[in-house]
Amino acid sequence: MSRPPSPLRLYRGLLWLYPPEFRDHFEREICRTFADVCRDGGGLAAMLPLYLGVLIDAPKEHLHMIRQDLVYAFRSLRRDRATAAIAAVVLALGIGSIATVFTLFDGAMLRPLPYPDQGRLVYVEEFRAGELHGAVAYPNLLDFQQRNRTLQDIALFSSRLATLRGDMEAEHVQTTQATGSLFRVLGVAPVLGRAFNEEDDRSKAAPVVVLGLDLWRRRYGADPNIVGKKIVLGSQPAEVVGVMPAGFHFPDRAELWCPFQGDPRLNKRTDHGMEAVARLRPGATIEQAQADLRGIMDQITREHPAETYRQTVNVFSYRDRDTKALRPALQTLLGAVVFVLLIACANVMNLLLVKASARAREIAVRSALGASRARLVRQLVVESLLLGAAGAVGGCLVAFAAVPGLLSLAPPDSLPAWMNFTPNLTVLAAVTAISVGAAVLAGILPAFAGSRLEIVEVLKEGGRANSTGRARSWLRSSMVVAEVAMSVLLLAGAGLMVKSFLRLQSQQLGYRTDDIVTLETAAPGTRYPNGPAAQELVRNILREFRSAPGVLSAAGATAVPLLDAWQRSLTVEGAPLLSLKDAPLINHVVVTPGYFQTLGIPLLAGRDFTDSDGKTPRVTIVDEDLAKRYWPGESAIGKRVRFGPPEDNEPWHTVVGVVGVARNQSLRQLRRNSVYLPHGEFQFGSIGYLVRIAPGLADPLPALRARLAAVDKSVALSRPLTLRQVLSAAAWQERFLATVFAGFGMLALALAVVGLYGVLSYAVSQRTHEMGIRMALGATAAAVRRMILWQSGQLLAVGLTIGCAGALFLTRLLRAQLFEVQPGDPPTLLAVALLLAAAAMAASYFPARRATRVDPMTALRDE
Repeated sequence: MSRPPSPLRLYRGLLWLYPPEFRDHFEREICRTFADVCRDGGGLAAMLPLYLGVLIDAPKEHLHMIRQDLVYAFRSLRRDRATAAIAAVVLALGIGSIATVFTLFDGAMLRPLPYPDQGRLVYVEEFRAGELHGAVAYPNLLDFQQRNRTLQDIALFSSRLATLRGDMEAEHVQTTQATGSLFRVLGVAPVLGRAFNEEDDRSKAAPVVVLGLDLWRRRYGADPNIVGKKIVLGSQPAEVVGVMPAGFHFPDRAELWCPFQGDPRLNKRTDHGMEAVARLRPGATIEQAQADLRGIMDQITREHPAETYRQTVNVFSYRDRDTKALRPALQTLLGAVVFVLLIACANVMNLLLVKASARAREIAVRSALGASRARLVRQLVVESLLLGAAGAVGGCLVAFAAVPGLLSLAPPDSLPAWMNFTPNLTVLAAVTAISVGAAVLAGILPAFAGSRLEIVEVLKEGGRANSTGRARSWLRSSMVVAEVAMSVLLLAGAGLMVKSFLRLQSQQLGYRTDDIVTLETAAPGTRYPNGPAAQELVRNILREFRSAPGVLSAAGATAVPLLDAWQRSLTVEGAPLLSLKDAPLINHVVVTPGYFQTLGIPLLAGRDFTDSDGKTPRVTIVDEDLAKRYWPGESAIGKRVRFGPPEDNEPWHTVVGVVGVARNQSLRQLRRNSVYLPHGEFQFGSIGYLVRIAPGLADPLPALRARLAAVDKSVALSRPLTLRQVLSAAAWQERFLATVFAGFGMLALALAVVGLYGVLSYAVSQRTHEMGIRMALGATAAAVRRMILWQSGQLLAVGLTIGCAGALFLTRLLRAQLFEVQPGDPPTLLAVALLLAAAAMAASYFPARRATRVDPMTALRDE
């Protein structure tokens, strides 16, 4: 058999650009026409229009087919509005759930940092497990600068609240103190003036500041001549040298920057109060920088063995500084919402399978009239894509509403300013891809199942379900089992998160949290330098607070529980003398008399501090655990301890009291022993206050502000919070996870119950004839109900078994987020199984009851 000439082979190949249906009908005729042109010797000039015609007409034919499919899909969905609406809502909930969490994930993990060449920006920390991380000592930084081979530049920074004073009301602003290289490391230039530099960072250099754009506009009215003017920061005039651009808040939410002006002779290698940010040299990697700095740290340890903790150095992306704690939670939530979406898809798949069964005769007629199976599958998939589009729109609306609600669970200003959670093109592209994928996943199996029919059997009058129907029934049951299993996983995760959060919140803190108001103050350093004047100021403020209506007691402290922590090493007289790297770290809290009474921390032995306690003699109060650890079986009163590096030989302090253990540092970390020292020894002017008020008292802050102003209007007040709010802020991530997981768990439960109800309802409607025969032969209503409930129970049992088995393994991924709860916690799994079983049986009851109301004669006559 001779092969067709080359022009015809090429033309026939081009015809594959047409839809298959078009080729089936017209390919032979078109090829005959082309062959006639070739035979008549028309040449290239005659054939070229035919080639071009294919390239022009083929897309038109595809568009025509798509338009036909869309029109028919709209008609089909409009005929069964209820099923279409339910499917769209279910998909909207699934897509909305994943769109919500992905928006949060994108805002924290994928958005670019507001610094040029962000990939080279790294965070540097000195690290020793359990004792030191997130900080670098100033002398060590100088060594890193001089000796490294992988960093272009490195800077130290620390955040604090500072007070702006002057002609306007005193204002606390978030301030960053940094070495002169900071802005060079970040690569961001001011919009006005200049940034401070190494000259400004010299010890005893003239004070300068750089303002944030928002602060410049809010406090100084966007004065274009602000550069060169003096403002009062704390109690010291400082010259404004620059204004940073909009959106610059490094780190976190800072609004003002000033140079560190450190003196290497006064800053010890044991002082770790600052963080470090660096920029890699072009071509250098994080791994190379870490190895480089670790080698330098080893040199420092050999050169200064008495001043190091034998620590190492970690280097990682700067983004990880802000996202390290959030990443596991957001990744966990992404995994959870994938299950929610899969449950939604399984639910829609069941709906479409039911719909395909109801449309069996229609599909059989179309097949008999010549529609190919591919065309039928495509038609059904287009319908599911339309449902996916409706679900995507609904999902976006869900996400727009849910994201602000979830963000409200985080305390104000708890997230860095650079994090932006408004949906962008990345989120839109992800939602589009997810919607298409969900629609195809939900529609492809029903499409294939619906198009696979025995045409003759379906078209026969009275034809009943065949093997294909039994296959669809098995598929529907499998979807319900999968929904139940995935619901178990989500509910188990939700139960563990809720239980973990409740345990975190209900743990014994060692102090009362109700009816306690906390606030911090900043006094002008020139008027109240640390000393007698500052101590007298604190006494006057406490006297005013205590005399306010409804105030039961008040005290001052350098650290509000769970907000601040001052850690120092401890040496106990008579115990083995340990080097700095081996000496234990303790919480070091400076307090005024009445602190323990105000917080309700019990005094177990000895006495409280008095106003006369100060530098001579030096006294301290320790907590019960520390007393038991070092003086088991004997009284701690009269024993002596001292603080700071052992080599410094700081003065001994005599223990005058023992108090109960209080969780001062963190809700999650293991309790670290605490020691308390009298305010008279340090005589700080700027401290925090804790005020205990009468239960039910209206907002006491206006009265406390007025009392503070009566003492001195120049003393600034900040962070007025109740201790309950402090506790809530300390546990916001756990509360966030528990809330979101519980919401997704309940949504999964609802979808699973709806899926089970739908399958059983359809099964009852399909078995009307069988029910009629059974009841006509004497079956009781109770027996029919038991039969339906037994079918439901089988699906439920299989789903619970698979789900519980999966939960035992997958909940291990939550271990890092759990507190005093083990993954696979048996009581939690049992509670989840009982909840799901009760809900499923309730959903099964209604189809079972409807089955008993079948009139045997009506069922037999209709059949």
